[in-house]
Amino acid sequence: MEKYFYIAIGGSLGSIARYWVGTTVSDRLGSKFPYGTFIINISACIIIGFAITCLGKHVELNPAWRFLIPVGFVGAYSTFSTYEWETLSSIRTGAFALAVLYSLTSVVLGILAAWAGAILAEVIT
Repeated sequence: MEKYFYIAIGGSLGSIARYWVGTTVSDRLGSKFPYGTFIINISACIIIGFAITCLGKHVELNPAWRFLIPVGFVGAYSTFSTYEWETLSSIRTGAFALAVLYSLTSVVLGILAAWAGAILAEVIT
């Protein structure tokens, strides 16, 4: 039952962070390109890459961290379904180039961000 508590806490923090980052980025950069969702997805890749690598190297850490960060926080913070909806919306409005740009940069930079998070965890732990 304790793991659900940690997932709930992480999820609460992740959803609040998602809303704050998304609105802050959109307010500053505009909404023609879905910058808020894009930044959230890339930063979520860095966080999950870092967290899982770090937690895997430090098995002595309380297992609660595995529920709090990768499952709870990143699960609520990441916005894959929003990313998919925004891509579909671009396609429906005829903005095919924007949809392709968004999809390709999200996938490529997402993989690179997860890798960067894992490398960072390797270096500092």
